Amino acid sequence: MTFLEKTKQPLFWNNVSKVAIPFFVMVTAISLLMNSWEAIFAGDFDLVNEVNFADGKWMNFWALKVFLSTFYGIYVTNKKTK
Repeated sequence: MTFLEKTKQPLFWNNVSKVAIPFFVMVTAISLLMNSWEAIFAGDFDLVNEVNFADGKWMNFWALKVFLSTFYGIYVTNKKTK
């Protein structure tokens, strides 16, 4: 079965979401911890916001994670689907 035939099946997209959503949560948590772990553990969420989300940084922060998660979900689902 080709990739395009697989993508036409609703089960394919259901499985993509089952892979992509947990991966997205994990990547987001790891990224926040790597970028501002001191501020998180100190409870300084204003600094976390400033470092990661203020002044338009949120677009790059979320866009990269959504793209990577979607790509990873499609890749893994395509590889596992027969």
